[in-house]
Amino acid sequence: MAVSRRGAGPLAAGRALASQVHPVFMLPPLATSLFGAVLAGDVSLPVAGLHAAAMFFAVYTAHVKDGYVDFHLRGEDEDHPLTVGGCRGALVAAGIGFACCTAGLWLLAGPGAALLTLPTWVIGYAHAPQLDLNPVGATMGYPAGIALALLGGYYAQATALSPRVLGLAAVFLCLLTGIKVIDDEKDYDYDSSIQKRTVAVVLGPARARRFALALLVAAMAGVVGLAVALPGIPPSAAGAALVFGVVAAVAQRAESELATMLLIRGSYLFLAVLVAAVWFRPLA
Repeated sequence: MAVSRRGAGPLAAGRALASQVHPVFMLPPLATSLFGAVLAGDVSLPVAGLHAAAMFFAVYTAHVKDGYVDFHLRGEDEDHPLTVGGCRGALVAAGIGFACCTAGLWLLAGPGAALLTLPTWVIGYAHAPQLDLNPVGATMGYPAGIALALLGGYYAQATALSPRVLGLAAVFLCLLTGIKVIDDEKDYDYDSSIQKRTVAVVLGPARARRFALALLVAAMAGVVGLAVALPGIPPSAAGAALVFGVVAAVAQRAESELATMLLIRGSYLFLAVLVAAVWFRPLA
């Protein structure tokens, strides 16, 4: 079975399969999973590694399925490195990898950890062509996956959830949903032409931008509130809102593509400050 559309042999197949690893979108779920483990306290490295690996396979599934649908089924993309058979084989392999990781979590951390991990694969597999046809699914699929990565990474260590991790998951959901709404602005004309109902299409670009900024403000206010109200989150975590707020202030007047680029990098800084605050507790 041919795997690559750009050549034959193992090297071409390997390059085609590796092309579906997109670091910009792959690293945040893995980092968030590990942040959840750190937030829980004592970290079991095998459990943390299994959960992070499960997040890798879930996001890889989403990338392969999205490319398969957009190129081979819908004809929206101009090119794709994998053949139909290559896409299907990659989906099967990623599904097996995810299942193995989830089974390992069940054995090491209990059924709750496995059940909290499972929805991330469902979101990845169903993103296209099911979830991306309506504003909620198209916009909140990836943010919901990140929130679940945080909850799962935490639960796998603590075998319970706490107000602090639930609050932070809500913060990530708001923050990344706001970024995704702005990201969808750049495809407004095309999405409108194919009747793809993103938030930008439903509300219009101007109202969608205001809605997105409101979500970003809510996320920044949320993390400050959590740092003040909950003892498990150090006060220095509020610095994440300050760092991201500076980036958001610059990005708010930029066009969609530049604004998205800035905000995604701002979200990396946001997570980095949270990790540093929880790990080092500089104001404790």
